[in-house]
Order: sequence, then structure tokens, then C-alpha cells
Amino acid sequence: MFAEMTKIPFVGHLVDYGFFNGDDIIYLPKDSAIQILGDLDEPDNFVLPSQVVDYFIEQANYHWVMDQCICRAGDFCLDYPVDLGCIFLGEAVLDINTQLGRLVTKKEALEHAKRCREAGLVHMIGRNKLDAFWLGANPNTKLLTICSCCPCCCIWRMVPYLKGAIGAKIHKMPGLEIQITESCAGCGECIENVCFVNAICLKDSIAVIDDSCRGCGRCVEICPNEAIEIIISNRRFVQDTIDHLSALIDIS
Repeated sequence: MFAEMTKIPFVGHLVDYGFFNGDDIIYLPKDSAIQILGDLDEPDNFVLPSQVVDYFIEQANYHWVMDQCICRAGDFCLDYPVDLGCIFLGEAVLDINTQLGRLVTKKEALEHAKRCREAGLVHMIGRNKLDAFWLGANPNTKLLTICSCCPCCCIWRMVPYLKGAIGAKIHKMPGLEIQITESCAGCGECIENVCFVNAICLKDSIAVIDDSCRGCGRCVEICPNEAIEIIISNRRFVQDTIDHLSALIDIS
């Protein structure tokens, strides 16, 4: 209901300015969903999406981990670990209430991110004013959010219902596309509780992905016929993501 209200012109403008101004959040596809690297030249030199997370953890001077995921805890999630909370990086984490989590070492942050991936969670990374607001972590230009989300409880499941200009601030990595191949049997496995933004549906018994896709790769991973592929059109897709976020947030 809150998300739908942002489509009311005056309300949407106020919400955008108050809670989303300056936001830029990127879905990172799951490493296991990158299945077509063999089609690229020199595949051994190709980097995986998770290296975006590891890069910023390595560069940050301050690392903070939440004791639990408030989304999964609030929705009583039974499918994914509740104790794998968000990672926050940057000087602003020093303002966060210690009852919500703790400062950790670089090594601990890297291990936490790895556990999130091994649990099947999807990383989202970027500048998020809402986090800075509720955490009291300022300035938000010195706070980098790394969420690790499951499809059933993620707060960003509201993306399809947000005002278009707000929803566009949560986007996929540059140079990445997802396509359906002729192997699709129309089984529907990719439809229910898979896509964060409801970007995939069945039409004439064939899966179709629309432009709202954020490229998380969950549908690629879950398809029993391997009929969905991630296409990398830009070999610098990881470096371009790093450069893009580095221009927005100072975590040194």
C-alpha cells in the first residue's frame, strides 16, 4: 500500500525526496547463474558478480554486520537463515546502535558475505537513504549497504508497485541481460516466489521476461530445463559497477 501511494504525484515527490533521494542500488546476479562464460574469450580471466561485494569490503575502513535480517525476522522466514543480516561499510557505521549488530574485521565481513551466498541469498549493493535514516548513520554518502535477500521477505519486493522514477533506482548491473531460450517448456517453475520484481510470467505456455527484470539470476538457477541464460554484453560489467558505486559513496 505504501509503495502504491508513491504513484500519487504529490505524495510520490515527497516520499522520493524524503526516503530515496540519491539512492542507487544494484542487484548482483548469483555467481552460480553465470553459466555461459565459455562463450567468451579467455574465460579464466572473467570475474564474477560477487567480486563487487568483496572489492568494497577490502577497500572499507569500517565494517558492520547486523545480527539478523529484519525482513526475514519480521516475516518469520523459514526458508533462509534469519541470522545473516546486512553488511554496512564506511565511516557512518560508527553511528549505528550497537544493539542492532557489531563492528567486525575485514576478514569477518568477507566470511559473512560468503555465508550469505552459500545460503542462496542474493546481494544488493549501493547507496540507500532509507538505511541511513533508520540507522541514524550519517552522512549517507559514507554508508554503503550490502543486503543479502531471499525472494519471499525482501523489502524490495515492493519495487513493482513503486513510482517508476523511484523503482528505477534499484536496477541491474550494467551490460547484463537475461533471455529465454527455445528450451523453455512452460513448466512455470520460474514464476512463483522466484523473481523479486515479478518480471517473469507465462504467455502462451512460454516464459517471458519484461524490462523490469533486475538481473538477479534466480530464474536462471531454478529453471529445470536450463532455458534461461544470462548474457554478458560488457566484459567490464563488474568494473563498471565498482566505478559507478565508488563515485557515489566514500567508504575509505
